[in-house]
Amino acid sequence: MGKPTGFIDYQRETAQVLPPKERIRNFKEFRIPLSQEKQKLQGARCMSCGVPFCQSGSTLGGMTSGCPLHNLVPETNDLVYHGNWKQAYARLSKTHSFPEFTCRVCPALCEAACTCNLYDEPVATKENEKAIIETAFFSGWVTPQPPKVRTGKSIAIVGSGPSGLAAAQLLNRRGHDVTIYERSDRLGGLLRYGIPNMKLEKSVIDRRLAILEAEGIKFITNANIGKDIPAEDLKNRYDRILLCCGASNPRDIKVPGRESEGIFFAVDFLGMVTKRLLDSDFEKLPDEMVRKKHVIVIGGGDTGNDCVGTSIRLGAASVTQLEMMPCPPAERTASNPWPQWPRVLKTDYGQEEAIAVFGQDPRIYQTTVKEFLADQNGHVKEAVLVKLQSAKDENTGRMNMVPVEGSEQTIPADLVLIAAGFLGSQKYVTEAFGVATDARSNVATPDNPYETSIPGVFAAGDMRRGQSLVVWAIQEGREAAKAVDQSLMGYTYL
Repeated sequence: MGKPTGFIDYQRETAQVLPPKERIRNFKEFRIPLSQEKQKLQGARCMSCGVPFCQSGSTLGGMTSGCPLHNLVPETNDLVYHGNWKQAYARLSKTHSFPEFTCRVCPALCEAACTCNLYDEPVATKENEKAIIETAFFSGWVTPQPPKVRTGKSIAIVGSGPSGLAAAQLLNRRGHDVTIYERSDRLGGLLRYGIPNMKLEKSVIDRRLAILEAEGIKFITNANIGKDIPAEDLKNRYDRILLCCGASNPRDIKVPGRESEGIFFAVDFLGMVTKRLLDSDFEKLPDEMVRKKHVIVIGGGDTGNDCVGTSIRLGAASVTQLEMMPCPPAERTASNPWPQWPRVLKTDYGQEEAIAVFGQDPRIYQTTVKEFLADQNGHVKEAVLVKLQSAKDENTGRMNMVPVEGSEQTIPADLVLIAAGFLGSQKYVTEAFGVATDARSNVATPDNPYETSIPGVFAAGDMRRGQSLVVWAIQEGREAAKAVDQSLMGYTYL
């Protein structure tokens, strides 16, 4: 602990954020980092607690508290304070495969569990990590690490999202021959097509992919395993298979009028926007998809917020975001103490932009769609909304959100984006490999934490644990790599 009074001497300071009306002009990242000297002071705020919940990754109150990767947070913060950037990068790399991704998209579980967060503001650990990894790239410290010896064992990884890439990195460095199959035209999975560019610029992904390829990992795109390529081909060709296909089965809204045109799943919409931007090298905005349209986003999570921000950048006439649950409290309640994840109201970048452009928060709580109304051409034109209230189910005793009679209202809707979460892995993939699934359609790993019901076939990431965070996907990939290595070699030092 380099500065015992750092949390008293220095206030929390984070990156400058471009004003909403300025940043919505393009799809570029809009956070301007602190200088290294100012960032060092943020490292000084770390108390080096005797029990650092920031790196615990424990489940408290049904949610994760602290980093699932168990990053050595106090140590890296102290190294930032002392300006020892190279050592900070070396220390961070011991536990983390891709800090450049999580420092942009993670909700910072480490900061929520920070002891300073109990009475004051937490240490800016997320931005400290960004400063570490960006300094490392700028300084040329992030270089390919190909193995000196190959084992002769081969592994196929299906899916190039964060879990697949994390597993591939470790397994390849162990000396195994690793090939990643990706069904899309570009690599990255959720990172590429599920997260918009202003949140994670795609050049950040490409930078890392170039290093992984230089290390010897093989990539095959436009390869839809289970449809275009039989699963048996992989089983016959490789010693082990690791499924990292994500929880890509979206939850639908089953109401009258759902078949109307102009209604999309949120990730499909975000993917289409990103693909068109990439195809034009960001020379042309695909604003014909949204311009002058009234947009409804169903779902209040991160993906819903991304849809709000994307729609505003593409010229929406209005954006309404529906959330089934009540509005969270502004501050922690007694039933949600530190170091649990704070269940409090957060206004993300998309909502900030909607407030700046339209003059009001786009979110409407305790509300859902009762019916979609279409025009004579079958295109959605309006949505009938209904208020919800909490009521006990007489059969199960559980509290459910039920419609309030007489609360209906009709609003214009030219484009509807469903961001209601996911129901697990896609059926055609699991059936192709013959792996068992659980009640939530996630791949079951009954005996080994990561091996499926089919020997030699493993699973990791959202496909195994269900819809979750990028940081959890990376952790799953790293742990699955250990399980695969153990299966191949009889031991593992990963």
